[in-house]
Amino acid sequence: MTAAILPGAPQPSVGGPATARAVCVLAPNPSPMTLDGTNTWLVSEPGSDLAVAIDPGPLDEAHLRNVLSVAEQQGKRIALTLLTHGHPDHAAGAARFAELTRTNVRALDPALRLGDEGLAAGDVITAGGLELRVVPTPGHTADSLCFQIPADRAVLTGDTVLGRGTTVVAHPDGRLGDYLDSLRRLQALTADGSVETILPGHGPVLSDARGAVEYYLAHRAHRLAQVETAVEQGHTAPSEVVAYVYADVDRSLWPAAELSVRAQLDYLREHGLI
Repeated sequence: MTAAILPGAPQPSVGGPATARAVCVLAPNPSPMTLDGTNTWLVSEPGSDLAVAIDPGPLDEAHLRNVLSVAEQQGKRIALTLLTHGHPDHAAGAARFAELTRTNVRALDPALRLGDEGLAAGDVITAGGLELRVVPTPGHTADSLCFQIPADRAVLTGDTVLGRGTTVVAHPDGRLGDYLDSLRRLQALTADGSVETILPGHGPVLSDARGAVEYYLAHRAHRLAQVETAVEQGHTAPSEVVAYVYADVDRSLWPAAELSVRAQLDYLREHGLI
């Protein structure tokens, strides 16, 4: 959810080339939850005629054809389609996009795949000299993945890290403990210099990957402490906790905030903190 803006973060425009290997095609589905819209990514090795599409986005024929047109303008043919997770704003258009491009769709969730191959932690995907590494990042959803581009020192994060604000832990499928572990996994990649840039599923590119991930971890710790305080003061129902903790957030986002609150309450109970 987009409840907090990263302090000091640059706010470049969304869409277009982001790194030497990644180009963003913005889907026309802006909303409080999707920010500017879904970022569909085309990733390819410079000089190659093959590209990988990541998160085709919603089932919007004009957008899907626009993605294909952008690839063709660059002299690229789509070799493969990948999904960071199965939420409709990222994946609903995948089957149609696969028809248009005659490609397979690879995802962690077997229900989203088209073709025999899925995705798993540690997989290395290659196409036309491009190398992508699969980084498991459950938490936003159970099937969430990130894709690292080692040559660009970049990572495509789907909804695990957004270009603005913070994301929902989509309870009950999403779990806070898993999400914190995933953020620490990304933190390790930023700490050793493997990742410097975040290419998010929504919002602008973040050039300070380490700062963004550390902010996310600090933000989660702060929210968790607020939820614990809310419970101590007698606010036990999730809706009551939302009203206490997210009082400064637009009420249109409270239903999404309640998903995260439920995940936080589960986490606190599991650890014997409430």
